[in-house]
Amino acid sequence: MNRTICSSAGQQRTLFGLAGTLTLTSAVLGAFVSPWYLLIAAFVAVNQLTFATLGACPASLLLRRTCSAGENR
Repeated sequence: MNRTICSSAGQQRTLFGLAGTLTLTSAVLGAFVSPWYLLIAAFVAVNQLTFATLGACPASLLLRRTCSAGENR
């Protein structure tokens, strides 16, 4: 795994990029397909609040586990 992504700053940039992409996709789908897609944006917001308060969210734990598995090879 790329060391830049596996650094703490790299993980945060990756997480914010993922959150932004999912939020934008959810907003577009909510506007043009079905308002139910806005639930994805709400899920992203809950995960961002979890990360801000606890320092970890499901995506950060998965990214951390993926990086540690790549370093063991």
